[in-house]
Amino acid sequence: MNPFFVEQMAMYSAYHRDPRNRATHFIGIPSIVFAIFIPLHWVVLTELWGGEATITLATLLWFGTGIFYLWLDRTVGGLMVLVGFVLLLLAEQVAAMGSTTGWIAFAVFFVGGWVFQLVGHAFEGRRPALADNLLQALIGPTFLVAETVFAAGLRRELHDAVEARWKHYSVAAMQERAA
Repeated sequence: MNPFFVEQMAMYSAYHRDPRNRATHFIGIPSIVFAIFIPLHWVVLTELWGGEATITLATLLWFGTGIFYLWLDRTVGGLMVLVGFVLLLLAEQVAAMGSTTGWIAFAVFFVGGWVFQLVGHAFEGRRPALADNLLQALIGPTFLVAETVFAAGLRRELHDAVEARWKHYSVAAMQERAA
Protein backbone atom coordinates (compact mmCIF):
# COMPACT_ATOMS: atom_id res chain seq x y z
CA MET A 1 0.00 0.00 0.00
CA ASN A 2 1.38 3.36 -1.05
CA PRO A 3 1.68 5.60 2.08
CA PHE A 4 1.60 8.74 -0.09
CA PHE A 5 -1.74 7.63 -1.51
CA VAL A 6 -3.12 6.94 1.97
CA GLU A 7 -2.13 10.45 3.10
CA GLN A 8 -3.61 12.14 0.03
CA MET A 9 -6.82 10.12 0.32
CA ALA A 10 -7.04 10.89 4.03
CA MET A 11 -6.69 14.61 3.35
CA TYR A 12 -9.34 14.46 0.63
CA SER A 13 -11.61 12.39 2.86
CA ALA A 14 -11.41 14.97 5.66
CA TYR A 15 -12.91 17.57 3.30
CA HIS A 16 -15.65 15.17 2.12
CA ARG A 17 -17.42 13.64 5.12
CA ASP A 18 -20.96 14.74 4.30
CA PRO A 19 -22.72 12.16 2.09
CA ARG A 20 -24.42 14.95 0.09
CA ASN A 21 -21.03 16.47 -0.69
CA ARG A 22 -19.72 13.10 -1.81
CA ALA A 23 -22.81 12.57 -3.99
CA THR A 24 -22.38 15.92 -5.76
CA HIS A 25 -18.77 15.01 -6.50
CA PHE A 26 -19.86 11.87 -8.35
CA ILE A 27 -21.48 14.24 -10.86
CA GLY A 28 -19.16 17.24 -10.67
CA ILE A 29 -15.75 15.60 -10.99
CA PRO A 30 -16.46 13.43 -14.05
CA SER A 31 -18.16 16.44 -15.68
CA ILE A 32 -15.08 18.60 -15.18
CA VAL A 33 -12.67 15.91 -16.40
CA PHE A 34 -14.83 15.31 -19.48
CA ALA A 35 -14.98 19.05 -20.16
CA ILE A 36 -11.21 19.49 -19.91
CA PHE A 37 -10.63 16.70 -22.41
CA ILE A 38 -12.78 18.40 -25.09
CA PRO A 39 -10.55 21.37 -26.06
CA LEU A 40 -7.40 19.34 -25.41
CA HIS A 41 -8.46 17.04 -28.25
CA TRP A 42 -8.02 19.95 -30.65
CA VAL A 43 -4.32 20.21 -29.83
CA VAL A 44 -2.77 17.53 -32.04
CA LEU A 45 0.77 16.62 -31.03
CA THR A 46 1.44 14.03 -33.72
CA GLU A 47 -0.30 11.98 -36.36
CA LEU A 48 0.22 8.25 -36.71
CA TRP A 49 -0.31 5.88 -39.61
CA GLY A 50 -0.76 8.62 -42.18
CA GLY A 51 -3.31 10.53 -40.13
CA GLU A 52 -5.40 7.48 -39.21
CA ALA A 53 -4.74 8.18 -35.55
CA THR A 54 -3.53 11.18 -33.59
CA ILE A 55 -1.97 11.84 -30.26
CA THR A 56 -3.55 14.92 -28.76
CA LEU A 57 -2.92 16.89 -25.61
CA ALA A 58 -5.98 15.08 -24.17
CA THR A 59 -4.32 11.72 -24.89
CA LEU A 60 -1.12 12.90 -23.24
CA LEU A 61 -3.03 14.10 -20.15
CA TRP A 62 -4.88 10.76 -19.91
CA PHE A 63 -1.62 8.82 -20.29
CA GLY A 64 0.31 10.95 -17.78
CA THR A 65 -2.38 10.90 -15.13
CA GLY A 66 -2.85 7.19 -15.77
CA ILE A 67 0.79 6.50 -14.89
CA PHE A 68 0.39 8.62 -11.74
CA TYR A 69 -2.81 6.80 -10.74
CA LEU A 70 -1.23 3.38 -11.31
CA TRP A 71 1.71 4.45 -9.14
CA LEU A 72 -0.68 5.48 -6.38
CA ASP A 73 -2.54 2.17 -6.40
CA ARG A 74 -2.77 -0.58 -9.01
CA THR A 75 -6.42 -1.46 -8.43
CA VAL A 76 -7.82 2.05 -8.07
CA GLY A 77 -5.38 3.37 -10.66
CA GLY A 78 -6.31 0.69 -13.17
CA LEU A 79 -9.98 1.54 -12.79
CA MET A 80 -9.13 5.24 -13.09
CA VAL A 81 -7.35 4.55 -16.37
CA LEU A 82 -10.48 2.80 -17.68
CA VAL A 83 -12.88 5.51 -16.49
CA GLY A 84 -10.56 8.18 -17.89
CA PHE A 85 -10.42 6.36 -21.21
CA VAL A 86 -14.21 6.34 -21.48
CA LEU A 87 -14.33 10.09 -20.73
CA LEU A 88 -11.50 10.64 -23.22
CA LEU A 89 -13.41 8.82 -25.99
CA LEU A 90 -16.65 10.67 -25.24
CA ALA A 91 -14.82 14.01 -25.27
CA GLU A 92 -13.19 13.08 -28.58
CA GLN A 93 -16.64 12.53 -30.08
CA VAL A 94 -17.83 15.94 -28.88
CA ALA A 95 -14.62 17.64 -30.05
CA ALA A 96 -15.15 16.12 -33.51
CA MET A 97 -18.52 17.92 -33.72
CA GLY A 98 -16.73 21.21 -34.17
CA SER A 99 -15.59 24.13 -32.09
CA THR A 100 -19.01 25.69 -31.46
CA THR A 101 -20.51 22.47 -30.14
CA GLY A 102 -17.27 21.64 -28.34
CA TRP A 103 -17.00 24.98 -26.55
CA ILE A 104 -20.69 24.91 -25.57
CA ALA A 105 -20.29 21.39 -24.16
CA PHE A 106 -17.08 22.44 -22.42
CA ALA A 107 -18.80 25.42 -20.79
CA VAL A 108 -21.88 23.46 -19.71
CA PHE A 109 -19.95 20.55 -18.24
CA PHE A 110 -17.09 22.58 -16.75
CA VAL A 111 -19.26 25.25 -15.11
CA GLY A 112 -21.97 22.75 -14.23
CA GLY A 113 -19.40 20.43 -12.68
CA TRP A 114 -18.03 23.22 -10.52
CA VAL A 115 -21.53 24.26 -9.46
CA PHE A 116 -22.14 20.69 -8.26
CA GLN A 117 -18.80 20.72 -6.43
CA LEU A 118 -19.48 24.02 -4.69
CA VAL A 119 -23.02 23.04 -3.71
CA GLY A 120 -21.52 19.93 -2.14
CA HIS A 121 -19.05 22.02 -0.19
CA ALA A 122 -21.87 24.26 1.00
CA PHE A 123 -23.42 21.11 2.51
CA GLU A 124 -20.04 20.19 3.97
CA GLY A 125 -19.41 23.67 5.37
CA ARG A 126 -15.80 23.46 4.28
CA ARG A 127 -13.92 24.80 1.29
CA PRO A 128 -12.64 22.37 -1.37
CA ALA A 129 -9.51 20.39 -0.53
CA LEU A 130 -7.68 21.79 -3.55
CA ALA A 131 -7.86 25.24 -1.94
CA ASP A 132 -5.26 23.95 0.54
CA ASN A 133 -3.41 21.51 -1.72
CA LEU A 134 -3.60 21.68 -5.53
CA LEU A 135 -2.62 18.02 -5.82
CA GLN A 136 -6.08 17.23 -4.47
CA ALA A 137 -7.44 18.10 -7.93
CA LEU A 138 -5.82 14.86 -9.13
CA ILE A 139 -6.85 12.91 -6.04
CA GLY A 140 -10.56 13.77 -6.39
CA PRO A 141 -11.22 11.40 -9.29
CA THR A 142 -9.35 8.56 -7.57
CA PHE A 143 -11.35 9.20 -4.42
CA LEU A 144 -14.57 8.51 -6.31
CA VAL A 145 -13.22 5.29 -7.78
CA ALA A 146 -11.85 4.25 -4.39
CA GLU A 147 -15.22 4.95 -2.74
CA THR A 148 -16.87 2.70 -5.32
CA VAL A 149 -14.25 0.00 -4.71
CA PHE A 150 -14.79 0.30 -0.95
CA ALA A 151 -18.58 0.09 -1.37
CA ALA A 152 -18.04 -3.18 -3.25
CA GLY A 153 -16.18 -4.50 -0.21
CA LEU A 154 -12.78 -4.43 -1.90
CA ARG A 155 -9.45 -2.95 -0.74
CA ARG A 156 -10.55 -3.05 2.90
CA GLU A 157 -6.99 -2.41 4.12
CA LEU A 158 -6.78 0.81 2.09
CA HIS A 159 -10.21 1.91 3.34
CA ASP A 160 -9.24 1.25 6.96
CA ALA A 161 -5.91 3.09 6.57
CA VAL A 162 -7.66 6.17 5.12
CA GLU A 163 -10.38 6.10 7.78
CA ALA A 164 -7.76 5.85 10.53
CA ARG A 165 -5.90 8.88 9.16
CA TRP A 166 -8.51 11.41 7.92
CA LYS A 167 -9.06 13.03 11.32
CA HIS A 168 -5.47 14.31 11.14
CA TYR A 169 -6.74 16.65 8.41
CA SER A 170 -9.96 17.69 10.12
CA VAL A 171 -10.64 21.39 10.66
CA ALA A 172 -9.88 21.13 14.39
CA ALA A 173 -6.57 19.36 13.81
CA MET A 174 -5.50 21.90 11.20
CA GLN A 175 -6.44 24.80 13.50
CA GLU A 176 -4.41 23.27 16.32
CA ARG A 177 -1.34 22.96 14.09
CA ALA A 178 -1.74 26.57 12.92
CA ALA A 179 -1.90 27.90 16.50
